[in-house]
Amino acid sequence: MAAVTSQTELQLVVDTVSHTTSTDSTHQIQLGNLPTTVARRIKKSFTNVLTKFHAGYFRVSLSLGGQALLWKTLIGPTDNMSTFRLALHTFHPAAFTLLWCFAFFTLVLLSVIYLLRCLFYFKMVKEEFLHHVGVNYLFAPSISWLLLLQSAPFFCFNNPYSYAVLWWVFAVPVVVLDVKIYGQWFTKGKKFLSAIANPTSHLSVIGNLVVAQAAANMGGKECAVCFFSLGIVHYLVLFVTLYQRLSGTDQLPTQLRPAFFLYFAAPSMASLAWQSIAGSFDTASKTLFFLSLFLFVSLVCRPTLFKRSMKRFNVAWWAYSFPLSVLALASMEYAEEVKGGISNLLMLLLSAFSVLVSIGLIVLALLNNISLLPQQHIRDCSANQRLQLFN
Repeated sequence: MAAVTSQTELQLVVDTVSHTTSTDSTHQIQLGNLPTTVARRIKKSFTNVLTKFHAGYFRVSLSLGGQALLWKTLIGPTDNMSTFRLALHTFHPAAFTLLWCFAFFTLVLLSVIYLLRCLFYFKMVKEEFLHHVGVNYLFAPSISWLLLLQSAPFFCFNNPYSYAVLWWVFAVPVVVLDVKIYGQWFTKGKKFLSAIANPTSHLSVIGNLVVAQAAANMGGKECAVCFFSLGIVHYLVLFVTLYQRLSGTDQLPTQLRPAFFLYFAAPSMASLAWQSIAGSFDTASKTLFFLSLFLFVSLVCRPTLFKRSMKRFNVAWWAYSFPLSVLALASMEYAEEVKGGISNLLMLLLSAFSVLVSIGLIVLALLNNISLLPQQHIRDCSANQRLQLFN
């Protein structure tokens, strides 16, 4: 009887040891596969970001770049002795430097992601280039860099030689896109202007005008006039085409309706570019500013136009900020020239509105960062669905 009991106890010990050994082996296998699992998840996340990212995300850098230039102008030297401008000079320059650095690192991050997309998913970039909406946002990186170049607080960017080199680096992509887009507008083919014109087409005009303004600020007046002429002539053609509302020009989905704000961004930018070329906010600049102000009021008086696009936050909302920043800049130059109570009030209202919209977008983006990337890949969508992915 004692022998049987000892055998049972021995068997239990052996079974326990075997179970413990097998459990330890399982844990070792799982721990051994842990680096592989982590690597797979990182690769999957990396792939998702690159495949879902598109040039429309540079709306964010456009907004921040516009705000950086706005704040540099607000706290810069002025002949306007209004209370608003004097109060802004009490702000410490470090606040503007912090804003510029935030805009700079955001643009660097977006540029790196898009360069990786070009490297690993060039076919998808090519699809953007051939898309009548997506191709317009390819101007956004150059516009963003030129805005930061003009508002840079650091001495290295203010050096005339480094400024000229960087200007050429950012201007060349605009020239390449000009040849592609403007060339197909007046040549035979499926992509003539009356068939593909939409509010985002203003970005091609704005790109040329920003290049002109940056060239004028570095003393390159001939280059500035050249790019200004390209931008303003094609703006007139685009403006007339969109005003006629031909059957092919109404191609934006509801989610992209914030791009309608680009209607007044183009003349606002034109007034600033001409002011940089002429050296003063003359009659031509005032004419363009009043046009942009009228278009702004026309859009603001029609809130139902944007009602459906405001149901769910997406990256297309950033299209509100940049046009408002440019309009506020133009109003600032107008107030600098006119020096009156109405012009100062207009500058105050537009500047405050622009800043509040930008702050609101930053807060919303932080609260809704998960929903910023679309849920589908461009290559998996139909032609109509691809329009939705640029929001």
